[in-house]
Amino acid sequence: MTNLASEDLTPHEHRSRAHVRGYILFAIGALLLLALAYTLQKELLILYVSALFAVVLMPAVNRITQIKIRNYQPSRAVAIVILILIVLLVLAFFFTTGLPPVLRDLSNFSADLPKRIPEIVAKLRKLPFADKLNIDSIAQRSLGALDSTASYLFTALPNWLSHVVDIVTAAFLCIYFMLEGEHAYCFFLSLFPAPERQRLDQTLRRAERKVSKWLVGQITLMVILGVTSIIVFGLLHVRYFVLLGFLMGLFNIIPIVGAVVTVTLAALVAALDSWTKMFGVLIFYLIYANLENAVLIPRIMRHSVNLMGLTILVSLLLGTALAGVVGALVSVPTAALISVLLEEYAVQNDSPSPT
Repeated sequence: MTNLASEDLTPHEHRSRAHVRGYILFAIGALLLLALAYTLQKELLILYVSALFAVVLMPAVNRITQIKIRNYQPSRAVAIVILILIVLLVLAFFFTTGLPPVLRDLSNFSADLPKRIPEIVAKLRKLPFADKLNIDSIAQRSLGALDSTASYLFTALPNWLSHVVDIVTAAFLCIYFMLEGEHAYCFFLSLFPAPERQRLDQTLRRAERKVSKWLVGQITLMVILGVTSIIVFGLLHVRYFVLLGFLMGLFNIIPIVGAVVTVTLAALVAALDSWTKMFGVLIFYLIYANLENAVLIPRIMRHSVNLMGLTILVSLLLGTALAGVVGALVSVPTAALISVLLEEYAVQNDSPSPT
């Protein structure tokens, strides 16, 4: 009877039933993939971070392969080895030369600040309307926040050490992505119909250039601000100038908010000694901010498509909420990738016709 019923259906009804079955199978497959992704979220995150860093580092690898020494030209494998050696040398220099002063200043700062809070409170009480700000309550909260922050830093260190295996795995995967990433990329493109393949390829390559140039430019700006801050704060004899300069450069990746937080912290530390040092810190950053906006950003970011500050803030917020520090690390490059895809496939540039 089922066969008779199916024979009575028109070709259009047969196609409709086939489409319904296809939609049901697609929905079941999508749910299974989501469940699998949820189960393997840690492994997928490592794969994504590795692939992303491979994309960022590939322009450097390509430049090394273009170097010619007489008749010798490095292969991709040799270029990757050279790049790894350069990265290891930079990290060794940072951990042996740059990090110890920062940790020393951090230890001294965390030990000295609770003793300095009464001095800060005494100075704040001399300001107008200080009696309406409930200074004593603010001081108690600041002490509690400092204690909790210090305890978090010491208790979080073993957790960071437990991720060494994940970091090493991500590093090896990054190397393999740089070696064999083109084959995986071609296979990925082969999953799409031929008419859409070329468009997707051009879009992804444009996103690759945007991510690489933005990241290199942003790191350059962070290094310039960090080094300049250390030099100026040192000349002003500001306490913990190495730590403050390091934080200035590090938080420069967060627009507006990062600058406000670090400049406020540096100004408060300088104010512990004298108002003159505090004004020196504020004047320095005012001059630097104008130079950065007028000279550095146009020159360094000239060939990259900048993301809006709101986009960066939202991506950092979401990335941190989803995957902690690792999510924050890859949030901005991911936002750059998504922005290129949206510009190509979602944004409608057609202006509305006049009515």
